[in-house]
Amino acid sequence: MTSRDPQAAGLARLAGLFADETRAACLLALLDGRAWTAGELARHAGVAASTVSEHLGKLVAGGLLTEERQGRHRYVRLADARVAQLVEDLAAQVPAEARRAPRGLREASAGSAMARGRTCYDHLAGRLGIAVTDAMTRLGLLRQDTGFALTDAGVEWFGQVGIPLARGGRRPLARACLDWTERRPHLAGAAGAALCRHALEKGWCVRIGSGRAVKVTAVGERVLSEVLGIEAGEFRIGSG
Repeated sequence: MTSRDPQAAGLARLAGLFADETRAACLLALLDGRAWTAGELARHAGVAASTVSEHLGKLVAGGLLTEERQGRHRYVRLADARVAQLVEDLAAQVPAEARRAPRGLREASAGSAMARGRTCYDHLAGRLGIAVTDAMTRLGLLRQDTGFALTDAGVEWFGQVGIPLARGGRRPLARACLDWTERRPHLAGAAGAALCRHALEKGWCVRIGSGRAVKVTAVGERVLSEVLGIEAGEFRIGSG
Protein backbone atom coordinates (compact mmCIF):
# COMPACT_ATOMS: atom_id res chain seq x y z
CA MET A 1 0.00 0.00 0.00
CA THR A 2 1.44 3.36 -1.02
CA SER A 3 1.23 6.39 1.24
CA ARG A 4 -0.35 9.56 -0.12
CA ASP A 5 1.41 12.87 -0.16
CA PRO A 6 -0.15 14.86 2.71
CA GLN A 7 -0.29 17.98 0.52
CA ALA A 8 -2.23 16.27 -2.25
CA ALA A 9 -5.66 16.69 -0.67
CA GLY A 10 -5.03 20.35 0.11
CA LEU A 11 -3.81 21.04 -3.40
CA ALA A 12 -6.86 19.31 -4.86
CA ARG A 13 -9.18 21.44 -2.69
CA LEU A 14 -7.39 24.62 -3.71
CA ALA A 15 -7.55 23.71 -7.41
CA GLY A 16 -11.24 22.92 -7.00
CA LEU A 17 -11.92 26.50 -5.89
CA PHE A 18 -10.73 27.72 -9.29
CA ALA A 19 -12.55 24.99 -11.22
CA ASP A 20 -15.80 26.89 -11.65
CA GLU A 21 -16.41 29.65 -14.20
CA THR A 22 -18.42 31.85 -11.82
CA ARG A 23 -15.79 31.68 -9.10
CA ALA A 24 -13.06 32.31 -11.68
CA ALA A 25 -14.93 35.38 -12.95
CA CYS A 26 -15.19 36.74 -9.40
CA LEU A 27 -11.48 36.20 -8.73
CA LEU A 28 -10.50 37.93 -11.96
CA ALA A 29 -12.76 40.91 -11.20
CA LEU A 30 -11.24 41.24 -7.73
CA LEU A 31 -7.79 41.62 -9.28
CA ASP A 32 -8.56 45.35 -9.34
CA GLY A 33 -7.58 45.32 -5.66
CA ARG A 34 -10.87 46.78 -4.47
CA ALA A 35 -13.70 45.37 -2.38
CA TRP A 36 -16.88 44.32 -4.22
CA THR A 37 -20.36 43.49 -2.99
CA ALA A 38 -21.98 40.19 -3.86
CA GLY A 39 -24.49 42.04 -6.03
CA GLU A 40 -21.76 43.73 -8.04
CA LEU A 41 -19.97 40.43 -8.60
CA ALA A 42 -23.25 38.72 -9.54
CA ARG A 43 -23.90 41.32 -12.26
CA HIS A 44 -20.30 41.00 -13.46
CA ALA A 45 -20.49 37.19 -13.66
CA GLY A 46 -24.02 37.21 -15.11
CA VAL A 47 -25.55 35.01 -12.41
CA ALA A 48 -28.13 35.39 -9.66
CA ALA A 49 -27.09 37.03 -6.39
CA SER A 50 -27.96 33.86 -4.46
CA THR A 51 -25.68 31.84 -6.73
CA VAL A 52 -22.70 34.14 -6.37
CA SER A 53 -23.21 34.34 -2.61
CA GLU A 54 -22.77 30.58 -2.34
CA HIS A 55 -19.60 30.71 -4.43
CA LEU A 56 -18.17 33.59 -2.38
CA GLY A 57 -18.74 31.58 0.78
CA LYS A 58 -16.57 28.80 -0.62
CA LEU A 59 -13.82 31.23 -1.63
CA VAL A 60 -13.82 32.85 1.81
CA ALA A 61 -13.75 29.46 3.55
CA GLY A 62 -10.89 28.41 1.27
CA GLY A 63 -8.82 31.43 2.26
CA LEU A 64 -8.80 33.09 -1.16
CA LEU A 65 -11.09 35.95 -0.13
CA THR A 66 -11.68 37.98 2.99
CA GLU A 67 -14.97 39.66 3.80
CA GLU A 68 -15.92 42.91 5.48
CA ARG A 69 -19.33 44.09 6.65
CA GLN A 70 -20.47 47.69 6.75
CA GLY A 71 -24.01 47.93 7.98
CA ARG A 72 -26.19 45.77 5.74
CA HIS A 73 -23.51 45.49 3.07
CA ARG A 74 -21.04 42.63 2.73
CA TYR A 75 -17.86 43.26 0.81
CA VAL A 76 -15.24 40.77 -0.34
CA ARG A 77 -11.70 41.24 -1.61
CA LEU A 78 -8.72 39.04 -2.42
CA ALA A 79 -7.08 37.82 0.76
CA ASP A 80 -3.63 39.20 -0.06
CA ALA A 81 -1.03 39.81 -2.77
CA ARG A 82 -0.09 36.12 -2.88
CA VAL A 83 -3.63 35.19 -3.92
CA ALA A 84 -3.57 37.91 -6.59
CA GLN A 85 -0.29 36.51 -7.91
CA LEU A 86 -1.78 33.01 -8.06
CA VAL A 87 -4.86 34.21 -9.98
CA GLU A 88 -2.80 36.24 -12.46
CA ASP A 89 -0.27 33.42 -12.95
CA LEU A 90 -3.06 30.93 -13.68
CA ALA A 91 -4.77 33.36 -16.08
CA ALA A 92 -1.48 33.73 -17.95
CA GLN A 93 -1.46 29.98 -18.61
CA VAL A 94 -4.73 30.06 -20.59
CA PRO A 95 -3.83 29.65 -24.29
CA ALA A 96 -4.75 32.62 -26.45
CA GLU A 97 -6.79 30.38 -28.76
CA ALA A 98 -8.88 29.22 -25.80
CA ARG A 99 -10.08 32.73 -24.96
CA ARG A 100 -13.64 33.51 -26.01
CA ALA A 101 -13.98 36.08 -28.80
CA PRO A 102 -15.56 39.37 -27.65
CA ARG A 103 -19.30 39.71 -28.10
CA GLY A 104 -19.87 42.99 -29.86
CA LEU A 105 -18.03 46.28 -30.14
CA ARG A 106 -18.45 47.28 -26.50
CA GLU A 107 -16.83 44.11 -25.19
CA ALA A 108 -14.06 44.35 -27.79
CA SER A 109 -13.36 47.95 -26.73
CA ALA A 110 -13.24 46.93 -23.08
CA GLY A 111 -10.81 44.14 -23.92
CA SER A 112 -8.61 46.54 -25.87
CA ALA A 113 -8.54 48.95 -22.94
CA MET A 114 -7.55 46.14 -20.56
CA ALA A 115 -4.74 45.06 -22.87
CA ARG A 116 -3.51 48.64 -23.21
CA GLY A 117 -3.33 49.33 -19.46
CA ARG A 118 -4.85 47.93 -16.30
CA THR A 119 -4.22 47.28 -12.65
CA CYS A 120 -3.19 43.78 -11.62
CA TYR A 121 -4.26 43.82 -7.97
CA ASP A 122 -2.08 46.77 -6.92
CA HIS A 123 0.42 47.23 -9.76
CA LEU A 124 0.34 48.23 -13.44
CA ALA A 125 -0.11 45.64 -16.16
CA GLY A 126 -0.86 45.38 -19.87
CA ARG A 127 1.17 47.32 -22.43
CA LEU A 128 1.55 50.15 -19.90
CA GLY A 129 3.03 47.84 -17.27
CA ILE A 130 5.37 46.27 -19.81
CA ALA A 131 6.47 49.69 -21.11
CA VAL A 132 7.34 50.83 -17.58
CA THR A 133 9.18 47.58 -16.83
CA ASP A 134 11.14 47.69 -20.10
CA ALA A 135 12.09 51.35 -19.55
CA MET A 136 13.29 50.69 -16.01
CA THR A 137 15.37 47.77 -17.26
CA ARG A 138 16.79 49.80 -20.14
CA LEU A 139 17.83 52.58 -17.74
CA GLY A 140 19.50 50.19 -15.31
CA LEU A 141 16.88 50.70 -12.59
CA LEU A 142 15.68 47.10 -12.74
CA ARG A 143 17.53 43.86 -13.45
CA GLN A 144 15.90 40.89 -15.13
CA ASP A 145 19.01 38.92 -16.12
CA THR A 146 19.78 37.61 -12.62
CA GLY A 147 16.35 37.25 -11.13
CA PHE A 148 14.09 40.29 -10.91
CA ALA A 149 15.31 43.08 -8.64
CA LEU A 150 15.69 46.82 -8.28
CA THR A 151 19.25 48.05 -8.59
CA ASP A 152 20.73 50.63 -6.21
CA ALA A 153 20.05 53.19 -8.92
CA GLY A 154 16.46 51.96 -9.05
CA VAL A 155 15.92 52.45 -5.33
CA GLU A 156 17.43 55.93 -5.64
CA TRP A 157 15.16 56.68 -8.62
CA PHE A 158 12.04 56.05 -6.54
CA GLY A 159 13.26 58.61 -4.01
CA GLN A 160 14.07 61.13 -6.71
CA VAL A 161 10.61 60.81 -8.24
CA GLY A 162 9.02 61.14 -4.80
CA ILE A 163 7.63 57.64 -4.50
CA PRO A 164 8.06 56.19 -0.98
CA LEU A 165 9.06 52.52 -0.85
CA ALA A 166 7.90 50.21 1.95
CA ARG A 167 11.01 48.34 3.07
CA GLY A 168 11.58 45.45 5.45
CA GLY A 169 8.23 43.68 5.13
CA ARG A 170 7.55 40.10 4.05
CA ARG A 171 6.63 41.25 0.55
CA PRO A 172 9.55 41.37 -1.91
CA LEU A 173 10.58 44.81 -3.10
CA ALA A 174 10.40 43.73 -6.74
CA ARG A 175 8.83 40.65 -8.26
CA ALA A 176 8.11 39.50 -11.80
CA CYS A 177 4.43 38.98 -12.62
CA LEU A 178 3.66 37.26 -15.92
CA ASP A 179 1.33 39.49 -17.93
CA TRP A 180 -1.54 37.42 -19.34
CA THR A 181 -2.07 39.65 -22.38
CA GLU A 182 1.58 40.40 -23.23
CA ARG A 183 3.00 37.04 -22.03
CA ARG A 184 5.99 38.87 -20.58
CA PRO A 185 6.81 39.89 -16.98
CA HIS A 186 5.87 43.25 -15.55
CA LEU A 187 6.95 44.81 -12.25
CA ALA A 188 5.06 43.69 -9.14
CA GLY A 189 5.98 43.56 -5.47
CA ALA A 190 6.21 46.54 -3.09
CA ALA A 191 7.89 48.71 -5.74
CA GLY A 192 5.23 47.94 -8.35
CA ALA A 193 2.47 48.71 -5.86
CA ALA A 194 4.10 52.00 -4.81
CA LEU A 195 4.51 53.09 -8.43
CA CYS A 196 0.90 52.25 -9.32
CA ARG A 197 -0.48 54.01 -6.23
CA HIS A 198 1.60 57.11 -6.95
CA ALA A 199 0.56 57.15 -10.62
CA LEU A 200 -3.13 57.07 -9.69
CA GLU A 201 -2.80 59.59 -6.85
CA LYS A 202 -0.86 62.06 -8.99
CA GLY A 203 -3.16 61.70 -11.99
CA TRP A 204 -0.61 60.05 -14.29
CA CYS A 205 -3.27 57.39 -14.87
CA VAL A 206 -7.01 57.29 -14.28
CA ARG A 207 -9.38 54.35 -14.07
CA ILE A 208 -11.78 53.74 -16.94
CA GLY A 209 -15.23 53.18 -15.49
CA SER A 210 -15.44 50.78 -12.56
CA GLY A 211 -13.18 48.06 -13.92
CA ARG A 212 -9.45 47.36 -13.91
CA ALA A 213 -8.62 49.26 -17.08
CA VAL A 214 -6.63 52.48 -16.75
CA LYS A 215 -5.51 55.09 -19.25
CA VAL A 216 -2.54 57.42 -19.16
CA THR A 217 -3.45 61.11 -18.97
CA ALA A 218 -1.70 63.94 -20.78
CA VAL A 219 0.13 64.68 -17.53
CA GLY A 220 1.13 61.03 -17.28
CA GLU A 221 2.44 60.99 -20.85
CA ARG A 222 4.64 63.98 -20.10
CA VAL A 223 5.93 62.61 -16.79
CA LEU A 224 6.62 59.10 -18.11
CA SER A 225 8.52 60.63 -21.00
CA GLU A 226 10.58 62.79 -18.62
CA VAL A 227 11.39 60.21 -15.93
CA LEU A 228 11.53 56.99 -17.98
CA GLY A 229 11.82 58.05 -21.60
CA ILE A 230 8.59 56.26 -22.55
CA GLU A 231 6.91 57.45 -25.74
CA ALA A 232 3.11 57.63 -25.68
CA GLY A 233 2.84 55.24 -28.61
CA GLU A 234 4.21 52.40 -26.46
CA PHE A 235 0.91 52.01 -24.62
CA ARG A 236 -1.72 53.56 -26.89
CA ILE A 237 -4.24 51.59 -28.93
CA GLY A 238 -2.67 49.83 -31.87
CA SER A 239 0.89 50.02 -30.54
CA GLY A 240 3.16 46.99 -30.31
